[in-house]
Amino acid sequence: MNDRLLSRLQHGITRGLFWALVLAIAVYTMFPFAYAISISFRTNAQVLIGARYLPEAPTLVNYEGLLRSEAFMRTMLNSSIVASVTVILALVVGSFAAYALGRVQFRGRLAILYLVLAMTMFPQISILSGLFRIVTDLGIYGSTLSLMFTYLIFTLPFTVWVLTSFFKGLPAEIEQAALVDGATPFQTFRLILVPLTAPALVTTGLLAFIAAWNEYLFALTFTLINPEARTVPVAIANFAGLGYEIPVAERMTATVIVTIPVLVLVLIFQRRIIEGLTAGAVKG
Repeated sequence: MNDRLLSRLQHGITRGLFWALVLAIAVYTMFPFAYAISISFRTNAQVLIGARYLPEAPTLVNYEGLLRSEAFMRTMLNSSIVASVTVILALVVGSFAAYALGRVQFRGRLAILYLVLAMTMFPQISILSGLFRIVTDLGIYGSTLSLMFTYLIFTLPFTVWVLTSFFKGLPAEIEQAALVDGATPFQTFRLILVPLTAPALVTTGLLAFIAAWNEYLFALTFTLINPEARTVPVAIANFAGLGYEIPVAERMTATVIVTIPVLVLVLIFQRRIIEGLTAGAVKG
């Protein structure tokens, strides 16, 4: 009887420590965003008074000002277009490349795959000058098209690498059965293999969208001469206060606003995301 009570006590302590650790991690990760939300409901003068965790007189003046600002809403539209087009191009091109690398046997396939992975290891600043020359020669400098072109540098290799493992893990019998039934290789790819990799497409697409949505260095460099082509991160960094005042409240409000679309996408596709993250974890 004592052993049983001791076992239950140990189980209770272990469970309590586990949930305490989960709570500590949740507080640690969510506190910065919660504090940003708190600051967004204050005026800049209230923020500069001192650090307070909760606003004393909540106000929506920051949200009203930003949502009525044509310049800020234009940057939101630019970010949406650039990120969406980047994701579509990365998934279309990346799925074809991943299919070839994962399903087709040819000499040098592994070397190409590792070369694709190596492309993600270069810092953005190291390839900025080369991209600047290419964008200038193509005549797209200062436009959102330049961002769609350059963002593929970091979204496409990641997409190819992740999707290759999913295509490689699909049973060969599925493809063979489709070919026996008279389907062409492209029909097999489009109608059978791509739908089976839908969770992976959603997961990689969302991660690519977040990367393109938050990118700052390329957006700053390639839209320097055209403010109307700027995206949200550049717009937030260029917020100007009164005199030498730092517009902390406005920047925090903009941060909360630009986080909402990503949060909505995660909530909509959360089931597909979980399927994509856990695919291949269990065999059989």
